[in-house]
Amino acid sequence: MEDASPLRQAALTWLEQARNLPSVPQAITDVALAVLPEWEAVSDAVVRAAPISDHRDLYGKVDGDWLPRWSTLLSASGLGDATRLVAQGAKVPMEDIADSFVAFCTAPAPAVEDWLLLTGCLPEGTRIELGRYTLQTFTADELRQLGPMPALYGLQPGGLDLRLLAGAPFVHAPDPDRASDRSGAPWFDFTGPRPEARHWKALLPLILWSPELLHVDAVFDVERGREFGLHQNRVPTTFQIYEDHDGRYEEFEVREVGSFHITRTELPRLQAFCTAVTAKIDAVMDGTTSGRRLPRRRALRLERAARHLLQAYQRTYSDDGVWEQEADELHLDYVIALEALMASPNDKHEGISERIRSRAAALFLTPSLREQVETIVQEAYSARSKYVHGDVLKDQDESKKLAALRDLRLIVRQIVLRWLVLTPYDTEDLAPLLDSAVDDTGRERAIDEPLRDFFRATPPQDGNRL
Repeated sequence: MEDASPLRQAALTWLEQARNLPSVPQAITDVALAVLPEWEAVSDAVVRAAPISDHRDLYGKVDGDWLPRWSTLLSASGLGDATRLVAQGAKVPMEDIADSFVAFCTAPAPAVEDWLLLTGCLPEGTRIELGRYTLQTFTADELRQLGPMPALYGLQPGGLDLRLLAGAPFVHAPDPDRASDRSGAPWFDFTGPRPEARHWKALLPLILWSPELLHVDAVFDVERGREFGLHQNRVPTTFQIYEDHDGRYEEFEVREVGSFHITRTELPRLQAFCTAVTAKIDAVMDGTTSGRRLPRRRALRLERAARHLLQAYQRTYSDDGVWEQEADELHLDYVIALEALMASPNDKHEGISERIRSRAAALFLTPSLREQVETIVQEAYSARSKYVHGDVLKDQDESKKLAALRDLRLIVRQIVLRWLVLTPYDTEDLAPLLDSAVDDTGRERAIDEPLRDFFRATPPQDGNRL
């Protein structure tokens, strides 16, 4: 292991010398800093403490030679920003800055992670496993430690106020398709689907847990200790006015949290529910590697249903509010999700909507709910049919249309959950069981008992609405 103390001393000397630099930031850009004679000592110390054999990501070729990249050491590490702050006379904790710079250079390259910022409010210290993902809340200090220079937070004007994100729910997981890159160059992904589609396996259990809306507010690339790619304009905020003890009113910027709330007493139930649902999702998705046609198609149908359901959620901005231009299109998402799960490979095209309607209703245990589901699904098919044939549903009262969309959203959510509970994982198809249940043939054993057992053991937030 290389001795890092000379590198630390080189960083401290560099920061001390920064007092003599111009105080105008435009005069001491990273490019300008990299050509200063004093920078050579820092670069040489990096070579000794973090040789290219162990830290390839710090180096780039210059005139045929491998040298430490100034863009990485100044920009990506945060040392350039610290240098400008010192030059401007700011009170900077130089010892902490030097320690962070040494850690940046000598630590192994971290895994790249996808972080999804969600709406909602969860208790402090929440940590729930969702397969390969983790649902977690963080304090402002914990978030600060993710960046390369924790001591700089709060010193730079215009930076992200991490207090806005304290307690915010994040879903995060390593991204196996990306390697750490400390070059400082931006990375853009123009090829992948929308985030709610890419990460549906993590989001679907949360959607199924609560009838309240859950959105992905932003997606960030995070390399712990290297890159914390959160920016002020990517965090939805609003302003709230509070009255202090002297009767004066003050205005504060706060994060928009929506209606998805979890209490501390609900956390164990949420963990149990997510564990059970994730296991069922994984069991179905194992069919993608099966040599049998039915398990493969079943996995594809679940993914299609989940993506369309989550897409519809993402475009529903409040419990009964969607953009008017998209209201009719949401019927397509919900009906596609229904057909993906309720259709059978053996179905004929004729009468498909009737079979989807009856099978969806068969997933509910009481006659009144079955009748309600049949009506909602029938109206959804009617709205879908009018829309795809060129008619826009303007003849319906706007409030009734929005109420119908909300009812459809909640019903489709229930259908997805019940399908996961009941669907076989082998070569047997669920559709014939539902068709038999319509005629009350084997209903108690095939439908009622498994649903009651699941809802009794791991009920969602809205209880056992059977």
